[in-house]
Amino acid sequence: QVQLAESGGGLVQAGESLRLSCAASGRTFRQHVMGWFRQAPGKEREFVASISWGGGETRYADSVKGRFTISRDNAKNTVYLQMNGLKPEDTAVYLCALRPTYYSDSLYFTATDFRSWGQGTQVTVSS
Repeated sequence: QVQLAESGGGLVQAGESLRLSCAASGRTFRQHVMGWFRQAPGKEREFVASISWGGGETRYADSVKGRFTISRDNAKNTVYLQMNGLKPEDTAVYLCALRPTYYSDSLYFTATDFRSWGQGTQVTVSS
């Protein structure tokens, strides 16, 4: 079993920044892709960003490109999401996800590709 624990959410004003963290524990497997998704009330879960095991491959949703940065520290089994220039439309529950992989440069970006999920952390951006 894999456990994912997100932290770092909160209430901020438009234009401000937040840094989310997600710590993985349990049977995380040797290599895994990590991703961030978000879900706003009444909306479907949407992809935000993902990062390969080696860290050299990343992908972002068009809506967050240039504002959000995903990174990881494999020694700590932790993935981060630095969110700058937050907008009210970024308000959502942000969920961390994990997918084991054999390849250090593998990348996934659809929700069905990921096997383990955290409970989420709320991000609220006021205008």
